[in-house]
Amino acid sequence: MTRFKSALFIVNKYSGGEYRPDVEGRIIEQCKRSSLEGTIEFTQRRGHAIELAQYAVKQKADFVFAVGGDGTVNEVAQGLFGSDVALGILPKGSGNGLARHIGMPMSFKKSLEILQHHKEQRIDTILVNGKLSVNVSGIGFDGHIASLFANKGKRGLAGYAKLVLKEFLNFRPFEANVEMNGKTIQCKSFIIALANSSQFGNNARVAPQASICDQLMDVCFIKKIPIAQAAAFAGKMFLGNLAHSRFVEIVKTDRLSIHLDRAIPYHIDGEAMPSVDSFRVVIQPASLKVLLPFRSRESP
Repeated sequence: MTRFKSALFIVNKYSGGEYRPDVEGRIIEQCKRSSLEGTIEFTQRRGHAIELAQYAVKQKADFVFAVGGDGTVNEVAQGLFGSDVALGILPKGSGNGLARHIGMPMSFKKSLEILQHHKEQRIDTILVNGKLSVNVSGIGFDGHIASLFANKGKRGLAGYAKLVLKEFLNFRPFEANVEMNGKTIQCKSFIIALANSSQFGNNARVAPQASICDQLMDVCFIKKIPIAQAAAFAGKMFLGNLAHSRFVEIVKTDRLSIHLDRAIPYHIDGEAMPSVDSFRVVIQPASLKVLLPFRSRESP
């Protein structure tokens, strides 16, 4: 008797904009076309997606789909980390950084085609002070913004941009002592981005050459940009040319430690974390199995 493959869909109704009830119907229809035994669960609280994914591993599911944004993807990844169950991403968030990096369509209907047409690949992850990061984490101004953004009722790129403009002038750069690749460097930064993939989200590519399969992270040291040059800098970021900016230095490494002159806000894949003054960061090669679209920039 043929065994149908099973999939759990973990849905965060609060990711991105307003939730559409037809999401469930579209998932069920695509499961039928793909001969998948599909189950849908909705997250009830922060951390719930981790528990649901862990249960799916125990039940020997074949796939677990994160239906939400980067925060939902991160939680599902935590539950699947180190297992043989593959993570699928159906983007429904504000930024969808990892989904965009791997080439997932932003149309929910089109993204569902991955149920039928995909390739499996083990990707790297990053541990930041013992916490799992699968996309991009950041120390400094972006961590400060993530903390404020978490308390905003209205999400989306426009709200994020407004908050950035409001807070930009007041946030002070910080001194960092960084140990990596056998060297110690001292720098003054506005942001230190720890990139597994190429972008924060919304095609804001902080590490254009980053790969989720190269066993390295891209560490991006960003200085504070003069306000008169901020628009040009943003343009470089969205065009994928940030590596050519004189305000940015990008270094590849598999591990590093950072000591700061004061406690600084940071985020893990867009989720705000309490301020700390030191970091230990390490890459974890091929530690998470994911489903990629056939035309993904990351190839097996």
